[in-house]
Amino acid sequence: MFWNQFSSEKLEELEGIILSTLRTPYTTFHVPVELKSGSEEIWTISLNSESKKTPLVLIHGFAAGIGFWCRNLDELSKDRPVYAIDLLGFGRSSRPTFSYDYNEVEKEMVNSIEVWRKKLNLEKFHLLGHSMGGFIGTAYTLCYPERVCHLLLADPWGFSDHLNEKPSFWSSIIFSLVHVRPLEFVRAIGPLGPWLIQRGRSDIAAKFEDIIEDNSVFPNYVYHCNAQNPTGERAAYSMIWGYGWSKNPMLLRIDKLKKDIPLSLIFGSNTWMDISIGEKIKDLRPDCSVDIKIIDDTGHHLYSEKPDVFNDIVVTACHLHDKTSDVNENEIGENYS
Repeated sequence: MFWNQFSSEKLEELEGIILSTLRTPYTTFHVPVELKSGSEEIWTISLNSESKKTPLVLIHGFAAGIGFWCRNLDELSKDRPVYAIDLLGFGRSSRPTFSYDYNEVEKEMVNSIEVWRKKLNLEKFHLLGHSMGGFIGTAYTLCYPERVCHLLLADPWGFSDHLNEKPSFWSSIIFSLVHVRPLEFVRAIGPLGPWLIQRGRSDIAAKFEDIIEDNSVFPNYVYHCNAQNPTGERAAYSMIWGYGWSKNPMLLRIDKLKKDIPLSLIFGSNTWMDISIGEKIKDLRPDCSVDIKIIDDTGHHLYSEKPDVFNDIVVTACHLHDKTSDVNENEIGENYS
């Protein structure tokens, strides 16, 4: 179709270029899942799947896909299996029609991950989510605590209680733009969509310029991830209220999280997310393991801005909470330079 420039072949090609930067052998495949919406498919990458250590599962943020983890997958999979997925409605996963009810959307996302887990026969795993993926990962852990041995949240969205919190200046500005829904505009302008993403989000390419020479690859990957039928995007908007608040914030539920599940929170020092939720979670879970790390000179996409530091935090935290680990549970410094 001329007007909408989306091409599944182009998305596959761009993802292939991004994943070609990996040194570790990997496999990508669709996992078929039977849901209320019918037969769906969740796009998956796996690395080091033969390892007997506890796996790590990665969930991306809004408008992203598995390619966003390209600076992390090698290090994270050095001594354990790693799986990353495109959430339903995003990337190369199928595009079901979600409910318009925010509670139902959350349940549908959580259920899809559980069906995916059963298909891959993963008994227990570390679960890492970025931004919206942190919200979905926490919702999954609340529903299936027996499957998650350790929850890691990278700059998570959806925790702040909108009744008791005022947004920061920058979060107010950024989330005011949510109501404009810029990706709808990108799709509406047809042939100019890829150009606009490349010009408007050149910062994305800058985060990967040392490993991907062609600075058009990542912006075009973002375009082709989001130029399709935006069912996941619309589902995400159904969960958002006001200045980007969650309609069912996690701070009101985090005390229900099983007490023996350790929680690791990783923030960028310059993020527009609410870093204070870390200490609030500690207060709500006084007898539980809650570890907070802040990576200096990084923003919301901290995993790609300082990947070496981010990877080290995640690897160390996973070792600490492996069921078979002999590492003693000691505090690691609060800030990383």
